[in-house]
Amino acid sequence: MFNRIHLIVLDSVGIGAQHDAEAFGDKGSHTLKNTLETHGVELPHLEKFGLGCIDALPGVGCPEEPEAFYSKMDEISKGKDTMTGHWEIAGLNITEPFKVYPDGFPQALLDAIREATGRDIVGNKPASGTEIIKEYGEHQLETGDLIVYTSNDPVLQIAAHEDVIPLEELYQICSKVREMTKEPEFLVGRVIARPYVGESRENFTRTENRHDYALEPFGRTVLNSLDENDKDVIAIGKIEDIFTGSGVTEAVRTKNNEDGVDKLLEVMDKEFEGLSFLNLVDFDALYGHRRDPKGYSNALKSFDDRIPEILSKLRENDLLIITADHGNDPTFTGTDHTRESVPLLIKAGRAMNYGRIRNSETFSDIAATIAENFGIEYATHGKSLTGVLKQHEE
Repeated sequence: MFNRIHLIVLDSVGIGAQHDAEAFGDKGSHTLKNTLETHGVELPHLEKFGLGCIDALPGVGCPEEPEAFYSKMDEISKGKDTMTGHWEIAGLNITEPFKVYPDGFPQALLDAIREATGRDIVGNKPASGTEIIKEYGEHQLETGDLIVYTSNDPVLQIAAHEDVIPLEELYQICSKVREMTKEPEFLVGRVIARPYVGESRENFTRTENRHDYALEPFGRTVLNSLDENDKDVIAIGKIEDIFTGSGVTEAVRTKNNEDGVDKLLEVMDKEFEGLSFLNLVDFDALYGHRRDPKGYSNALKSFDDRIPEILSKLRENDLLIITADHGNDPTFTGTDHTRESVPLLIKAGRAMNYGRIRNSETFSDIAATIAENFGIEYATHGKSLTGVLKQHEE
């Protein structure tokens, strides 16, 4: 049907607590609604796509003639983190959730890190990345100790001043820690290098040299099948890290949301057949976890402003899919992700009779759709939407 599919994940842009949210402590969460209620912005292009038809959203209407297919998807996997969401989008069902460490990491792991790196450790608790460098950054300048921390996500993060622990050393440390945390005893989804700069706690600033060290997916994803069938899989942003490069044929690094869209536009100008896969992380990292609804709303507006540019690059045999990987309601309690359904917006490069399509019981409907579109074999629990799309072609 389509020669190219451009898949955009708006990291954490959930559209309301899904049916099992109470089991995750997330009853009442609604990232989009609560964000827009707190700080209203206009999203005219997402409105035209039908975003406000999926669920009632402040300031986002439901047009009589939407310009995209719209629905929502539920997550079937037992988790609400970035890796679980992306892996499910790519076709996997994660039945065992990753470990989280609300009381910090066990002493045995800390001892192993000290021995492997020759550096002591401070922190070892759930914390905001910006706050923990304020708390321990000056200490690190004096001692060279590693700042180790976590969150409500299954991650181990290591913050280091670039003048104290050079990037190359920090990356080597994180790579060693990644090997330590692959086993069930200490299993975490990602080890993240978090470099920063500055002279004192008043001006410490995290840099864009973050690097994620993720586990390899627990099974084959649709990315692997695309690669094996000589299709392109162009990973933009942190997609390569999330999948540890598995199934990726080309990786494009990004600095932030704006740069991510810029890089997507460059990829859309290229000649390729297959999938471009973009993650826009700022919604989650800069605004969701930091409980900043104003910043979150403004980021939504900034993305909406770029949609005409994306559409201008959409070719007749292209398909654009916009979705999310979980929620992160910036008005909710705590700083954790929220268990939410996610929006699904699909726009073709040619005329179609757009409107509501069926809701998806799993994010893996996207993987099934990609596989069927390109005529490749890939076993997944998801159900393809290509039949629905064909029914609506003009």
